[in-house]
Amino acid sequence: MPGMDGVELCRKLRNQEGREEYVYTILLTAKNSRADLLKALEAGVDDFLGKPFEELELKARLLVEKRIVALHQELIAAREAMRTAATYDDLPGLMNRREIVDCLKRELARGRREKYPVSLILADIDYFKRVNDQYGHMVGDEVLKEIAHRLTADVRAYDRVGRYGGEEFLVVMTNCDLISAFSRADEIRGLISKKAVHAGTVATSITRSMGLAVADGRSAPEPEKLLHQADVGLYRAQAERSQPRRASRRKRNVRVRIGSAGSRTLRSVSFFL
Repeated sequence: MPGMDGVELCRKLRNQEGREEYVYTILLTAKNSRADLLKALEAGVDDFLGKPFEELELKARLLVEKRIVALHQELIAAREAMRTAATYDDLPGLMNRREIVDCLKRELARGRREKYPVSLILADIDYFKRVNDQYGHMVGDEVLKEIAHRLTADVRAYDRVGRYGGEEFLVVMTNCDLISAFSRADEIRGLISKKAVHAGTVATSITRSMGLAVADGRSAPEPEKLLHQADVGLYRAQAERSQPRRASRRKRNVRVRIGSAGSRTLRSVSFFL
């Protein structure tokens, strides 16, 4: 091979980063001393066959290669299945609480480095216990799945959605300020509430209360503080919703709470319709 022998080619192949699939290599060479064999194996060669070689022997070694590559692919698949099981909630098919909070931490750090705001929405299905009590838990599960589907269908490709716990969902939105976050939350609210959720023969209307919190990107607040701000907004929205509805409450109810966290400004917003 001009400019590079088989051993050097294998060494470069093994030094490649980010390769998932394993490349099995057999070195066919006229150099068949023990020193040559050791050099090839140190470079990452899997098998070594001296010239001249028997065709049947090469075929036999290729059969071994196929089994090894197949086992490697099974290991990759098993690893991915374990990763998914550890980071995703099977019922709604969303990130679980640990993964979505880790995602929030990463986005806050990136937002601070690149000087852009990060917003989050903490949303809770209103009166979800009534759905379970009236229609059963299987219908409740279908409601959770449908809400998760509507959430993921409406967010931007680079936003993240996770199940925060029970019937609570967390949406992390990068490069999204308070005004944009409120607009996005209002779109999500409309998408969820405008159509009844169908589960078998049951059709039920669903509404959500939400709390918003925004980090402006000048520093990286603790995720727990930001989540607390959103939780405060959510609690207020739920408290307002539980009060008897008055005619004047046809408009959105918006409350903004501004608090400080060190040199940071955190804003939480509660609203419902």
